[in-house]
Amino acid sequence: MVEVLDATGQGGYRSSDMSLEETPILRRLLVPYRPRPTARTFDARAQTQSQDGLDITVAVLDSKESRHYFGVPMARRGIQPLWLRVVNRAEGPYRVNLVGIDPNYFSAHEASAANHFSSGKRILGFGAAALLVFFPLIWLLPFKLFGAWRANRQMDDYFHEHAFRLRPVEPGETSEGFVFTSLDIGNKIIHVRLLGIEDTREFVFSVPVPGLDADYARRAFQDLYPAEQQIECDELSLGHHLAEAPATTLNGRGTRFGDPVNLVIVGEFPTVVSAFGARWDETEVITLATCWKTARAFLTGSEYRYSPVSPLHLYGRIQDFALQRVRKSINERLHMRLWATPLRLGGQPVWVGQVSRDMGVRLTWRTWNLTTHRIDPDIDEARDYVLEDLFQAGRLKLAGYVTRQDAVPGEIRRRNLTGDPYFTDGKLAVMVVSPTRTTARFVAWE
Repeated sequence: MVEVLDATGQGGYRSSDMSLEETPILRRLLVPYRPRPTARTFDARAQTQSQDGLDITVAVLDSKESRHYFGVPMARRGIQPLWLRVVNRAEGPYRVNLVGIDPNYFSAHEASAANHFSSGKRILGFGAAALLVFFPLIWLLPFKLFGAWRANRQMDDYFHEHAFRLRPVEPGETSEGFVFTSLDIGNKIIHVRLLGIEDTREFVFSVPVPGLDADYARRAFQDLYPAEQQIECDELSLGHHLAEAPATTLNGRGTRFGDPVNLVIVGEFPTVVSAFGARWDETEVITLATCWKTARAFLTGSEYRYSPVSPLHLYGRIQDFALQRVRKSINERLHMRLWATPLRLGGQPVWVGQVSRDMGVRLTWRTWNLTTHRIDPDIDEARDYVLEDLFQAGRLKLAGYVTRQDAVPGEIRRRNLTGDPYFTDGKLAVMVVSPTRTTARFVAWE
């Protein structure tokens, strides 16, 4: 395989056994495939972590970069190239666990096949009506068919050559290439696990990917509570402070009660987002564009992973950020809102939050669009789901429950701002998250 520079100095790729000189006439007859292996703007955003003689570097390509580097619009097919480099200066070999990076990753040839030029589409693109009117031009079809076959063969070779090889990285070796992952925007959480003969090494990256107007983007968490307002706690005093935390969220004017406050997350913002990883998605701000995408997903029952969530208020402001876990459609999801507090545990921020499970939609006069998500009235189930999810992911360092005096037994139901009933035992699930996998310790707060 060789790289060819065009008149602009940009890299073009051509297989050595397919190096026909493409004149302007041939370019019209054939199907050009011109990736640009020199277009490596993503290198500037690469992140590196080192541990015990192992250096791991990752970079995520946005839609424009992947189109330039691979010559096809991969994002349209839901594919996102992740560049990975492993430098092994340790004493033994290590193997990358690609399933840990993305259990649904694409092989190189699978990613290429998803982006193949379609002969049928090319023929239709040439103009079916033109073929009927100008029948003599039918002789061009073999050229188009051959051009698509030739371009697809080049694409297969190019993807294969630039893919990360799934094999042990021996001591003193460097292995690098692309892993073809599922498309994410916002913060892409990357778990790189290296399997050795006697041990396992894990690296966790949080890589910003352009394209998401996240709800927290304009929020300066560090300015919410100056140092003089912060309250450092130990485990015991944290429980006492949380027992006095607000019981429910409010509307904007503070005159009506909303959904109950039912969980606490402890950890720096990047660690919190990383702990929930690829299982939960960030949310976009409410704009005309995101409202339209939400409405379209609502009407069609399709998935919109980053759909905005409605604002609830606590401490005189709307949620500082929100996460959601979408299932089959936007109508079936868990959504979690979190607010920063002045509390600190071991110097780590303490976030108070609310989580509930959507299980359908219903009509209501309390919203502008006359519809709302119907929540599971057993609010405690959604709270406990979050705890179990973090435990299953191995990112839970410490957990327990803080008892409050505002329990609502099952036979006594309250309603949130949109009129949905709920009941709760009034307890807060407290979860301290870890930057890497760890073993959970459980605390009994009174």
